[in-house]
Amino acid sequence: MEERFKHLNNYLKEKFGERTLKICIDGDFTCPNRDGKLGFGGCIFCSERGSGDHIKLSNNITEQVINYFNSYKSKRANKFIAYFQNYTNTYSSIDILKSKYDSALIDNRIVALAVSTRPDCINEDVCKLLKSYTDRYYVWVELGLQTSNDQTSKLINKCCYSKDFTNAVNLLNKYNIDIVTHIMVGLPNENFDDIKNTVYFINKHNIQGLKIHSTYIVKNTILADMYYKKLYSPISLEYYLNCVCYILTHINPNIIIHKVSGDAPKDLLVAPEWNLHKKWILNGLDKKMSEEDLWQGMNYEKL
Repeated sequence: MEERFKHLNNYLKEKFGERTLKICIDGDFTCPNRDGKLGFGGCIFCSERGSGDHIKLSNNITEQVINYFNSYKSKRANKFIAYFQNYTNTYSSIDILKSKYDSALIDNRIVALAVSTRPDCINEDVCKLLKSYTDRYYVWVELGLQTSNDQTSKLINKCCYSKDFTNAVNLLNKYNIDIVTHIMVGLPNENFDDIKNTVYFINKHNIQGLKIHSTYIVKNTILADMYYKKLYSPISLEYYLNCVCYILTHINPNIIIHKVSGDAPKDLLVAPEWNLHKKWILNGLDKKMSEEDLWQGMNYEKL
């Protein structure tokens, strides 16, 4: 099948010569919009365990990695990425950050370090620490932008705004550290124009990767309360696919697409039901892009 956008799996195969898989790690971090520094409760769509509800198997980072290598999952590849996923993985002192990252990098099969964080938790010292790993590992940082609409960011209690994203990108660019940006489709009060504006905003920055997520509702969140009170309606699969196609066709053609769908834990999902069917999303996207002859970056305009 013809590749109509730059898939992460293919990029990693080219970079490392073979299949390379992520080891999802819970570093036992929190966020400044949870612990009271900027706010409480976290983002309205975020569950109690953050974005990695399924990975909390041990409080010990080294133990999490060892458990992974002792599991069947490690038999599917020879090279791996230590991926710090839950919450804000640069939100601590430099000494603690180094200790946690080092605790994961314990096996010579690990060839990359990926750190997910908030744009406002990137600073010069964090960049210097991350840069120190680049002589041995491929390092990338994932920044949760979600939207360029600061009103939406306020509504979802992110307590982090577009200017923070720009500042973080500029710092990471200075240290030549790759950036993967997260955006979400279907946030409360947003429409197609917001998607267009967010893509335009991203294209003004030097980033290397993109993750596209749908907004899904999980139990015990503020977004779930809004849903039950009929203050929020989830988007349809058709609308989501339309938005993803717009994003892909208008984003820089050199950007690596890390994800085109967010995966909700089955036991926590409230809505939309279609989010549980990843094949519907992936097959629907392939079909739409093929039938309409769409390609990544075909409508990209360099700014």
